[in-house]
Amino acid sequence: MKMTSFSRELAKDVLIFGGVLTALVVLWNFVGVPDVSAALIDTTDNPENIAGATGGEGSFRTLARTIINWFLGFLGFVAVAMIIYGGFLYVTSAGNEDSTGKAKKILIYAIVGIIIILLSFAIVNTVIGGAGTGDETVT
Repeated sequence: MKMTSFSRELAKDVLIFGGVLTALVVLWNFVGVPDVSAALIDTTDNPENIAGATGGEGSFRTLARTIINWFLGFLGFVAVAMIIYGGFLYVTSAGNEDSTGKAKKILIYAIVGIIIILLSFAIVNTVIGGAGTGDETVT
């Protein structure tokens, strides 16, 4: 089976991403997780003001996780919209090689994007959610 230059580039990008991700996980295990939430937001100062400004979140960690999860959800919505757009282009290409190639690229990039978004979601919620205590909310 002959690989095209696009599939070679995609395979190279996937291998580089996997290598960088593996290196980061190994480095993370050796270095550890610093707790910066106490330095940024002190929940003993005035919990009512913190809870009012952050939507009920009392620690920096849970606030950051909420913001990142919202952003990743938005990116997931955009990726699904791109899959729909790529499918529409593919169906309406009427055998045109250029349109078909463009649609296939959009579909492949959108699928890779969804995979990266799901991995990011899992990593963020594992790292920030499991980094110790501090996930309590202020009522």
